Amino acid sequence: MYRFLLTPRWWGINVFVLLAIPFCVFMGSWQLSRFEDRMADHDRATSRVATDERDVARPLADLLPVDKETSGKQVIASGRYGKQLLVPDRELDGKPGYYVLTLLRIDGGKALPVVRGWLPGTADAAKAPAAPSGEVTVRGALQASEQPGENGVSAQGGLPAGQTSAISAASLVNLVSYDVYDAWVTLNTGDSGMKAVPAAAAPDTGLNLKAFQNLGYTGEWFVFAGFVVFMWFRLLRREVEFIRDAELGLLPEPGTNPETKPDAETKPEAEPDPGAKPETGEQRASV
Repeated sequence: MYRFLLTPRWWGINVFVLLAIPFCVFMGSWQLSRFEDRMADHDRATSRVATDERDVARPLADLLPVDKETSGKQVIASGRYGKQLLVPDRELDGKPGYYVLTLLRIDGGKALPVVRGWLPGTADAAKAPAAPSGEVTVRGALQASEQPGENGVSAQGGLPAGQTSAISAASLVNLVSYDVYDAWVTLNTGDSGMKAVPAAAAPDTGLNLKAFQNLGYTGEWFVFAGFVVFMWFRLLRREVEFIRDAELGLLPEPGTNPETKPDAETKPEAEPDPGAKPETGEQRASV
């Protein structure tokens, strides 16, 4: 009954199945390994952020540009505070609030964004403490510029004057008249009684959207493998049922349409006898 598996058609189906299943399993395993790597990077980055605070602070120029190795490192910089901005919709310890961001102008030139602390509630410039005047030296954790729409960073526009949704050079360059470093610093100790903002892990090391995309792709590839197996068994079952029906004579004969059957009650009209004489008008009248 299963000799049909040796036909060219089924050879092609079997070869496709034998190649598709290992490919789907391989791709699913690869995506799973990518997710596990991101988990491991997240754990390493989180533990490194906790230990970096005890490291010796280094000059800003030694740690730029910010990457996975320098993110979270302790940095020291001196300058004068300039324009102050608020970063709304930032949670800390599960409570809504906002960051107080002040630009530190180094040597009167380029500015370094410094998060001086966090305050609860709705962003209000009147409640934000003014930055210290004169020459100051700050020490904190170096952070990479934020990307709007990632890692909980708001991408909304149309904010009131004096506010920004993301801490990045691309966002701040439109709000100030001087150049801004493509990095920012969060102070180890909150300024003026504000709560310090903890340093975050480096970009692409946390459980962000990309990590969960890898996890989703893992499930999709394993579902594809199961679907291939399901369809193979479905085709096999249909073929076996067709052969059994043919052996039992349940299939219609070739050339016939089982939906159209002659009506037994309808009789065909009798054909005229070619030898009979046609009736005359008198004969028909007598009848």
